[in-house]
Amino acid sequence: MNINQFQQQLIEYAATIGIDKIGFTSASPFRELKNRLIRQQELGYASGFEESDINKRTHPELLLSEAESIIAIAIAYPSKMKDAPQSVKGARRGIFARASWGTDYHTVLREKLALLELFILTHIPDARLRSMVDTGELSDRAVAERAGIGWSAKNCSIITPEFGSYVYLGEMITSIPFAPSEQMEDQCGDCTLCLDICPTGALIQGGQLDAQRCIAFVTQTKTIVPDEFRTKIGNRIYGCDTCQTICPKNKGKANMHQSAFKPDPELVKPLLVPLLSMTNRSFKETYGHMSGAWRGKNPIQRNAILALAHFKEVSAVPVLIQLLENDPRPVIRGTAAWAIGKINSEEGLTALKKAEQTEVVEEVLKEINKGLQFYKIEK
Repeated sequence: MNINQFQQQLIEYAATIGIDKIGFTSASPFRELKNRLIRQQELGYASGFEESDINKRTHPELLLSEAESIIAIAIAYPSKMKDAPQSVKGARRGIFARASWGTDYHTVLREKLALLELFILTHIPDARLRSMVDTGELSDRAVAERAGIGWSAKNCSIITPEFGSYVYLGEMITSIPFAPSEQMEDQCGDCTLCLDICPTGALIQGGQLDAQRCIAFVTQTKTIVPDEFRTKIGNRIYGCDTCQTICPKNKGKANMHQSAFKPDPELVKPLLVPLLSMTNRSFKETYGHMSGAWRGKNPIQRNAILALAHFKEVSAVPVLIQLLENDPRPVIRGTAAWAIGKINSEEGLTALKKAEQTEVVEEVLKEINKGLQFYKIEK
């Protein structure tokens, strides 16, 4: 078989199954990336969600011994939604980041990669293949950059000329020696808007992220949110889009063509108070198809409490008091205590004083004290 001809057939087939971009690169080691990852670990900038073995992240041959090339794919997701509900006093809403709109992208991209695998094996039955999306060992962005999908931007995203940075990435290691695609030149220029606007200063410099400070990471943790980030989160209940929405390269990129990622406005911009009473079952039934549900309901509910504090939503205080008094989870009780103080109602002050006498968990007592401090500061 002529590999060049088959490569073109594969490109054409990819377009018919809804893959927006496809590129190819060699399976040679990612040596520059390896040095960067080592440095990230030394600085304590890694999130901990990544594959911990840097060799596996940078040496494709460790994942597929016959590795010759890697296929990279990108599928665009929407940056806008129609009929977005308004967040108003008495009915405050949170927001899921755009990368969690619609069906979980892991599911969608795995299905596309499975179709690609089937197409390849139909034509080259003895081909060896290994696909991955996000949770695999390789760095999706490093593969996409080298395969010409886009350039690696200062906000640590891959930016494509066609869809901006609103793209999901996946890859397939193959035993087939496909011709590599041409890499794209960096087009960020001297723009630093993403660095300037990052709410927590997580973007240390162009292309370097301290994941521990990134709001997208913080919203996915399961512990008490560090004090310095609480007022930075705003009404985000999963993820953060700030460094994308500010990017000039994303201007006008609506990307509404992938039906799988069409957002349900009531789900991606949900009312906050109802979130707080959801059971594990109801949360899974409602949000389980979204990628933002992968950590379960606890971080989402904790973030919803912080969002109510952000809005200083007095009408939510009775619900927060119920959580403070009755919820079995220390993180939720503690976050509720802080939020009650931030909102600063008289009803809240009474509840915090009462809880101070009955709470036995030290972590929660600290948050109750922080809540009480708001009253001393403001009155």
